[in-house]
Amino acid sequence: MTDQPFDIVFYLLLLVLPLSALLARRLPIKDVFKMALAWIAIFGVAFILVVLWQQATGTGAAIGSLFGR
Repeated sequence: MTDQPFDIVFYLLLLVLPLSALLARRLPIKDVFKMALAWIAIFGVAFILVVLWQQATGTGAAIGSLFGR
């Protein structure tokens, strides 16, 4: 038996808590959008670096297998 309903609740809480903190600060939507894009860029660059490092060392999956190819 899986704990999928509990996982869903947990992930929803992970999303709700930071969003409620942002809403409580009442930041302008333009600033929130810029911060979100910055975080997406940071995690995107980190993801690419990890994939390249894994390919260089031969320890990780090839990038094609990450997307089911």
